Amino acid sequence: MSLPPLVEPAAELTVDEVRRYSRHLIIPDVGMAGQKRLKNAKVLCVGAGGLGSPALLYLAAAGVGTLGVIDFDVVDESNLQRQVIHGQSDVGRPKAESAAASVREINPLIDVVVHNEVLTTENVMEVFSQYDLIVDGTDNFATRYMVNDAAVLLGKPYVWGSIYRFDGQASVFWAEHGPCYRCLYPEPPPPGMVPSCAEGGVLGVLCASIGSIQVNEAIKVLTGIGEPLVGRLMIYDALEMTYRSVKVRKDPECVLCGKNPTVTELLEDYEAFCGAVSAEAQEAASGSTITAAELKSWQDAGENVYVVDVREPNEYEIVSIPGAVLIPKGEFLNGSALERLPQDKKIVLHCKSGARSAECLAIVKNAGFSDAVHVGGGVLSWIKTVDPSLPAY
Repeated sequence: MSLPPLVEPAAELTVDEVRRYSRHLIIPDVGMAGQKRLKNAKVLCVGAGGLGSPALLYLAAAGVGTLGVIDFDVVDESNLQRQVIHGQSDVGRPKAESAAASVREINPLIDVVVHNEVLTTENVMEVFSQYDLIVDGTDNFATRYMVNDAAVLLGKPYVWGSIYRFDGQASVFWAEHGPCYRCLYPEPPPPGMVPSCAEGGVLGVLCASIGSIQVNEAIKVLTGIGEPLVGRLMIYDALEMTYRSVKVRKDPECVLCGKNPTVTELLEDYEAFCGAVSAEAQEAASGSTITAAELKSWQDAGENVYVVDVREPNEYEIVSIPGAVLIPKGEFLNGSALERLPQDKKIVLHCKSGARSAECLAIVKNAGFSDAVHVGGGVLSWIKTVDPSLPAY
């Protein structure tokens, strides 16, 4: 459905702006009025990573007058495969600052606002209130629900995107005119059910595909042209090269935007709401978590340990802890891994960062391996504290 423009047009375009945006101006649907609206718009991009990179570049090139970026992370070499707003010389630099520098190089005529901080329940309302539209480039469920809730409570539209391996999704959530994210996903998935991009990977160019769609939708909402993805979910399969659109209806019983909402303010703890790991995994890991350095000392002392890597085979090929046996998490979930575990050795589980191994630890302990432990921080911790020569990923 077509919607009215989100922002009023600016008073005028300068001669430099007319020259720069001439290819927009000659499109009848955009024209002078549409470009003036873009100039007057204030857009915040949450995240300067895979989706944020192309989104920020094209929002800047399009002439969005005030462009904000919030990100607390620093550029890592593994980011450069897909986060094209950063370069080799930016490694170690705060992502928000690196992104802002690239944006200013793309378009010096716009204002760039840097929020080099973590987006939290304490600051999200204040930060969002400064902008007309939010572009969500986050990669975890806790932040997605917080972004959605803050946007609905403030009456702000936001453009959402999601990527994983070869699959992408995008939509526009605007409770005033359609559903919110909670209408589509009332509850987060069970802990550990949906791997992150850090665990499962993502095709680099997929970020550009979905990020550019997000910008396309942002422009439409800001200027009031076309039919935005309000009430629709766009699903993209890069392997099959197919796009399909699914209708998403506003849920009248939605706890946030329904007729009788029960969520009328931000939750106190979105991490707890989404559950990074299950309660069973947290209980299993309590008192049964060792450091990478402790594992190394056990190996050096000849302790009778059986080290199990619960990651996927392709991850194991990239880097592995010496002496570790590969038994992927799926084999613990279906029970087949248990028959491979020796009864006369202490079981030590690890994954990339500790979440998957904690889930497997709960299974192992329930099977009677009461002295089993897992490595907090996983392979990443091993690389950082034991052997920095190994490649991080």
